[in-house]
Amino acid sequence: MPRHAKADAAAREALLKERRKRVAATLRLLRGFRRKVRNRVFRDREVFVTALRDFSEGKKQPLKATEAADLASMLSERNPEAEICRDRHGEPEPDPDLRDTERVPLTEDVAEWLEREVLPHRPDAWVDEEKTRIGYEIPLTRHFYRYDPPRPLATIEEDIGALSAEIATLLDEVRS
Repeated sequence: MPRHAKADAAAREALLKERRKRVAATLRLLRGFRRKVRNRVFRDREVFVTALRDFSEGKKQPLKATEAADLASMLSERNPEAEICRDRHGEPEPDPDLRDTERVPLTEDVAEWLEREVLPHRPDAWVDEEKTRIGYEIPLTRHFYRYDPPRPLATIEEDIGALSAEIATLLDEVRS
Protein backbone atom coordinates (compact mmCIF):
# COMPACT_ATOMS: atom_id res chain seq x y z
CA MET A 1 0.00 0.00 0.00
CA PRO A 2 1.49 3.40 -0.97
CA ARG A 3 2.48 5.77 1.82
CA HIS A 4 -0.13 8.41 0.93
CA ALA A 5 -2.89 5.77 0.98
CA LYS A 6 -1.88 4.82 4.52
CA ALA A 7 -1.88 8.49 5.52
CA ASP A 8 -5.32 8.96 3.92
CA ALA A 9 -6.67 5.91 5.75
CA ALA A 10 -5.23 7.15 9.05
CA ALA A 11 -6.71 10.62 8.46
CA ARG A 12 -10.11 9.10 7.65
CA GLU A 13 -9.97 6.95 10.76
CA ALA A 14 -9.04 9.96 12.91
CA LEU A 15 -11.90 11.97 11.40
CA LEU A 16 -14.37 9.12 12.04
CA LYS A 17 -13.15 8.83 15.63
CA GLU A 18 -13.61 12.58 16.15
CA ARG A 19 -17.11 12.48 14.63
CA ARG A 20 -18.11 9.55 16.84
CA LYS A 21 -16.96 11.50 19.89
CA ARG A 22 -18.94 14.55 18.71
CA VAL A 23 -22.10 12.46 18.19
CA ALA A 24 -21.73 10.87 21.64
CA ALA A 25 -21.24 14.32 23.23
CA THR A 26 -24.31 15.65 21.39
CA LEU A 27 -26.41 12.71 22.61
CA ARG A 28 -25.27 13.31 26.21
CA LEU A 29 -26.11 16.99 25.81
CA LEU A 30 -29.59 16.18 24.47
CA ARG A 31 -30.27 13.79 27.35
CA GLY A 32 -29.30 16.49 29.85
CA PHE A 33 -31.40 19.08 28.01
CA ARG A 34 -34.41 16.75 28.08
CA ARG A 35 -34.01 16.29 31.85
CA LYS A 36 -33.82 20.06 32.29
CA VAL A 37 -36.89 20.98 30.21
CA ARG A 38 -38.93 17.92 31.19
CA ASN A 39 -42.16 17.90 29.17
CA ARG A 40 -42.03 21.52 28.07
CA VAL A 41 -43.37 22.09 24.56
CA PHE A 42 -41.61 24.81 22.61
CA ARG A 43 -43.93 26.60 20.19
CA ASP A 44 -41.23 28.89 18.84
CA ARG A 45 -38.18 27.54 17.04
CA GLU A 46 -35.95 30.45 18.07
CA VAL A 47 -36.83 29.98 21.75
CA PHE A 48 -35.95 26.28 21.45
CA VAL A 49 -32.65 26.92 19.65
CA THR A 50 -31.70 29.63 22.17
CA ALA A 51 -32.54 27.38 25.14
CA LEU A 52 -30.56 24.51 23.61
CA ARG A 53 -27.52 26.71 22.87
CA ASP A 54 -27.69 28.32 26.34
CA PHE A 55 -27.79 24.86 27.92
CA SER A 56 -24.79 23.73 25.86
CA GLU A 57 -22.66 26.82 26.65
CA GLY A 58 -21.23 25.47 29.89
CA LYS A 59 -20.40 22.07 28.42
CA LYS A 60 -17.04 20.79 27.10
CA GLN A 61 -18.24 20.93 23.50
CA PRO A 62 -20.90 23.62 23.11
CA LEU A 63 -23.17 23.33 20.11
CA LYS A 64 -22.37 25.32 17.01
CA ALA A 65 -25.19 27.45 15.61
CA THR A 66 -25.60 25.10 12.64
CA GLU A 67 -25.77 22.05 14.91
CA ALA A 68 -28.45 23.67 17.07
CA ALA A 69 -30.47 24.57 13.96
CA ASP A 70 -30.07 21.05 12.57
CA LEU A 71 -31.19 19.53 15.88
CA ALA A 72 -34.20 21.86 15.96
CA SER A 73 -35.12 20.71 12.48
CA MET A 74 -34.74 17.02 13.40
CA LEU A 75 -36.56 17.23 16.72
CA SER A 76 -39.46 19.43 15.69
CA GLU A 77 -42.84 18.66 14.24
CA ARG A 78 -45.51 20.74 12.55
CA ASN A 79 -47.82 22.57 14.89
CA PRO A 80 -50.34 25.01 13.37
CA GLU A 81 -50.63 26.81 16.73
CA ALA A 82 -46.88 27.48 16.96
CA GLU A 83 -45.25 30.79 16.17
CA ILE A 84 -44.39 31.42 12.53
CA CYS A 85 -40.76 30.56 11.79
CA ARG A 86 -38.78 33.57 10.61
CA ASP A 87 -35.45 33.94 8.86
CA ARG A 88 -32.59 36.02 10.22
CA HIS A 89 -34.12 39.17 8.69
CA GLY A 90 -37.40 38.62 10.53
CA GLU A 91 -39.29 37.61 7.38
CA PRO A 92 -41.64 34.60 7.59
CA GLU A 93 -40.08 31.46 6.17
CA PRO A 94 -42.10 29.63 3.54
CA ASP A 95 -43.34 26.22 4.62
CA PRO A 96 -42.39 23.72 1.89
CA ASP A 97 -45.22 21.39 2.91
CA LEU A 98 -47.76 24.11 2.14
CA ARG A 99 -46.24 25.08 -1.21
CA ASP A 100 -48.60 24.81 -4.15
CA THR A 101 -48.57 25.53 -7.87
CA GLU A 102 -51.33 27.35 -9.66
CA ARG A 103 -51.93 27.83 -13.37
CA VAL A 104 -53.17 31.33 -13.99
CA PRO A 105 -54.63 32.10 -17.43
CA LEU A 106 -52.35 34.38 -19.46
CA THR A 107 -55.19 36.84 -19.92
CA GLU A 108 -55.45 37.43 -16.15
CA ASP A 109 -53.38 39.57 -13.82
CA VAL A 110 -51.72 37.29 -11.26
CA ALA A 111 -52.39 39.61 -8.30
CA GLU A 112 -56.08 39.98 -9.18
CA TRP A 113 -56.44 36.24 -9.76
CA LEU A 114 -54.74 35.47 -6.42
CA GLU A 115 -57.00 37.90 -4.60
CA ARG A 116 -60.14 36.48 -6.18
CA GLU A 117 -59.36 32.72 -6.28
CA VAL A 118 -56.91 31.96 -3.47
CA LEU A 119 -56.96 34.57 -0.71
CA PRO A 120 -60.60 33.93 0.29
CA HIS A 121 -59.53 30.36 1.18
CA ARG A 122 -55.93 30.96 2.35
CA PRO A 123 -55.57 34.58 3.54
CA ASP A 124 -51.85 34.11 4.29
CA ALA A 125 -50.99 32.90 0.76
CA TRP A 126 -48.44 34.78 -1.30
CA VAL A 127 -46.60 34.52 -4.62
CA ASP A 128 -42.87 33.94 -4.79
CA GLU A 129 -42.01 36.13 -7.77
CA GLU A 130 -38.58 34.50 -8.13
CA LYS A 131 -40.21 31.15 -8.90
CA THR A 132 -42.97 32.51 -11.12
CA ARG A 133 -42.73 31.22 -14.67
CA ILE A 134 -44.73 32.48 -17.59
CA GLY A 135 -45.51 30.04 -20.31
CA TYR A 136 -48.29 28.36 -22.14
CA GLU A 137 -49.43 24.78 -21.93
CA ILE A 138 -50.65 23.06 -25.06
CA PRO A 139 -52.45 19.92 -23.93
CA LEU A 140 -51.95 17.83 -27.07
CA THR A 141 -53.86 14.87 -25.71
CA ARG A 142 -56.92 16.98 -25.05
CA HIS A 143 -56.91 18.36 -28.58
CA PHE A 144 -55.81 15.36 -30.64
CA TYR A 145 -56.85 12.26 -28.68
CA ARG A 146 -59.07 9.88 -30.57
CA TYR A 147 -60.94 7.29 -28.53
CA ASP A 148 -60.61 3.71 -29.74
CA PRO A 149 -63.05 1.46 -27.89
CA PRO A 150 -61.66 -1.85 -26.61
CA ARG A 151 -62.27 -4.97 -28.68
CA PRO A 152 -65.33 -7.03 -27.78
CA LEU A 153 -64.76 -9.57 -25.00
CA ALA A 154 -65.70 -12.48 -27.26
CA THR A 155 -62.95 -11.55 -29.74
CA ILE A 156 -60.37 -11.31 -26.95
CA GLU A 157 -61.42 -14.74 -25.60
CA GLU A 158 -61.08 -16.25 -29.10
CA ASP A 159 -57.57 -14.81 -29.44
CA ILE A 160 -56.57 -16.17 -26.03
CA GLY A 161 -57.92 -19.61 -26.94
CA ALA A 162 -56.04 -19.60 -30.27
CA LEU A 163 -52.78 -18.54 -28.58
CA SER A 164 -53.22 -21.20 -25.89
CA ALA A 165 -53.70 -23.87 -28.54
CA GLU A 166 -50.63 -22.65 -30.45
CA ILE A 167 -48.53 -22.75 -27.25
CA ALA A 168 -49.75 -26.27 -26.46
CA THR A 169 -48.80 -27.42 -30.00
CA LEU A 170 -45.31 -25.91 -29.69
CA LEU A 171 -44.81 -27.56 -26.29
CA ASP A 172 -45.84 -30.94 -27.74
CA GLU A 173 -43.24 -30.50 -30.51
CA VAL A 174 -40.54 -29.69 -27.98
CA ARG A 175 -41.38 -32.72 -25.82
CA SER A 176 -41.33 -35.20 -28.70
